Amino acid sequence: MNKLLPYILFLFFLIPQLFAQTIIKGRVTDKKGEALPGANVFIKGSYDGASSDAEGNFSFRTSRKDTATIAASFVGYENYMQKITLNNATLELTIKMQETMNVLNTVTITAGTFEASDSKKMVMLKPLDIVTTAGGGADITAVMQLLPGAQRVGEQEGLFVRGGSANETKTVIDGMIVQNPFFSSTPDVPQRGRFTPFMFKGTAFSTGGYSAQYGQALSSVLLLNTRDKTDDASGWNIGANLAGMGATYTHKGSISGSVYYTNLTPFFNLMKSNLLFDKAPQGMNTSLTITENLTKNSSLKLYGTYSDSQSAMSFPSYEEVGTHYRFDLKNKNVFTNGTYQVNFDEGRWILLTGLSYSHNTDQIKISDDNGDRLDQRTQVRAVMTRLFGKNNASSVLFGAEFHAIRVGNIYNQYNFRLNDNYSAAFVETEVYLTPKLAGRFGMRTEYTSVISKANIAPRISLAYKTGQYSQISLAAGQFYQTPEKNYLYLNQQLGYELANHLILNYQIIKNDRTFRIEGFKKDYKDLVVEHSTYYDPNPYRFPTGPTDNSGKGYAQGFDVFFRDKKSIKNGEFWLTYSFLDTERLFRNYLKETTPTFASKYNVSVVYKQFFEKIGTNVGVTFTHTSGRPNYDFATTSFTPEYTKPYQNVSLSASHIRTIKGNFVVFYATLDNVFARKNVFGYRYSADGKQRFEVIPPMYRTFFVGISINLSKQLTKPKEADLDNL
Repeated sequence: MNKLLPYILFLFFLIPQLFAQTIIKGRVTDKKGEALPGANVFIKGSYDGASSDAEGNFSFRTSRKDTATIAASFVGYENYMQKITLNNATLELTIKMQETMNVLNTVTITAGTFEASDSKKMVMLKPLDIVTTAGGGADITAVMQLLPGAQRVGEQEGLFVRGGSANETKTVIDGMIVQNPFFSSTPDVPQRGRFTPFMFKGTAFSTGGYSAQYGQALSSVLLLNTRDKTDDASGWNIGANLAGMGATYTHKGSISGSVYYTNLTPFFNLMKSNLLFDKAPQGMNTSLTITENLTKNSSLKLYGTYSDSQSAMSFPSYEEVGTHYRFDLKNKNVFTNGTYQVNFDEGRWILLTGLSYSHNTDQIKISDDNGDRLDQRTQVRAVMTRLFGKNNASSVLFGAEFHAIRVGNIYNQYNFRLNDNYSAAFVETEVYLTPKLAGRFGMRTEYTSVISKANIAPRISLAYKTGQYSQISLAAGQFYQTPEKNYLYLNQQLGYELANHLILNYQIIKNDRTFRIEGFKKDYKDLVVEHSTYYDPNPYRFPTGPTDNSGKGYAQGFDVFFRDKKSIKNGEFWLTYSFLDTERLFRNYLKETTPTFASKYNVSVVYKQFFEKIGTNVGVTFTHTSGRPNYDFATTSFTPEYTKPYQNVSLSASHIRTIKGNFVVFYATLDNVFARKNVFGYRYSADGKQRFEVIPPMYRTFFVGISINLSKQLTKPKEADLDNL
């Protein structure tokens, strides 16, 4: 009996405790009342709890007294907590959980923008996409022309977007405007961009309605973000092709130096050119990149490049059949860009500062006439961002920038110089009201000293998630730009040019398939007009008549984009279609009409296939552009004569092999497979009596090269890993 006494006493104490328990039961749902099965419901600080069943119901007992905190958790939803009072009775609860905001289920601003970065779910084009696209020549801008909204203009470099001229698009690297993103312009010969796609981790091509952080672009900005430091690898990359050869060395993932020599003589010896090159383009390019994580909260990026190039060509004089004039060009370009980023308060505050300097000189000789071009820009920029809201999904940022710009043109006895101090300040907030509704509201103000004028430009974007994989997005705003320098040389009383944007977008991304359709409307105001007695179509002419801001215009239409990376194993294709209706009165036009760089229809089809067993990627691209309008010399009726449609089929192939632990990539391209004789426009003699076609430098081009990566890797990379080479 004595041995049983402790157990009897234990039962006397246990029975009251059993009868004193509180029963907690209820149901777990989302905000719409839909059941959440498998949610974990428990008393915080105890082992008392249960999981919800298929109907979202749960029930458990607790011996806790007085007050407690009940908690619930479920994947993809915010943790739930509520204080309750335990009164030894049955307590019924209804727990409604809030969906978590994350990149997998949160709406994103898409109107007017094609994103391609590591931080956005709306991935369109990454560096590998650019270098493996047939017809793009591994050039960022050339591939962007295959996206909806961009025009294909074959006789001039630059991005022509939705009825806008090339100077209406700005290239931005890490927030800093690039003064000379392309190699120096040569008459009727488009130039490549200065930067390799592998410099960048992400690309955002804006077709309009872009952020208040950027300005001085009536139509578009091309945003390029350089890579971060991701590893400590060291090694060499050596490449050679028909255009030259070069080498790059990377030290511990943070310092990279490269040198590249260009000489197109072997290329022209192989391919027949439509142009007369007295000296094939040649030059030297060097660059140095430093990317370092200084602390766990701060990073530094420095980039500098120097290039020196020269060429000489003979062009038809247009005055007498069979006569030519010689165009000599020597270019020197320096570009440096540095950014410093630091995070405070566990990443809720982010400070990004930048400093950039560029200096570009062209020494030009046209027959016996001498000319020089100068472009110089120094800029500083600072942006402070504050993250807030659930999961820090919302943000507000404040920023300012200053640019000291110096440009000049010398032609024989004429010497034009221009200095401009341009400053801007901006504020923008991106607010996620719910996982389905987001808004971005911004304001930008600018001051330009050369015209002594300021402006204020509001911007707004809204996005609403219509389904699990789809959304609609709207963007609107005002966009100002200082007039072109050739007009400012002669008249500094001009005002800003203005474009008002309105864009509506629908997008669905599901199972590696993307479909988007976008409608747009652009209204141009205060465009610069040169009042002259006749129209001269020469795009290189210098203004001679009086100028003012009486110009206007519009651009409207829609774009369609479809990309499928799912249906074909190791293959993908994309299809783009753009429709454009535009007219404008600007430059030396005598009335409002469709500009010569605008085409009504643009279609491109891109297909890529990777054969994993043989390590080979092949691609084919087809492009079709409707004819562009041209206007006769001294015309008053402005009745357009359209060129024939532009069509092109291009092929590309790249093969990767492992040789003694190093990776070697062989690549080849064939552009304009069927040698179609495309015509881009016409040039006229000074009296307008003779007309000549503007044609490509070559009707068909073939290009081969090799790239050798001397840093050891453990396994043979797949096609998706080629962008690490």
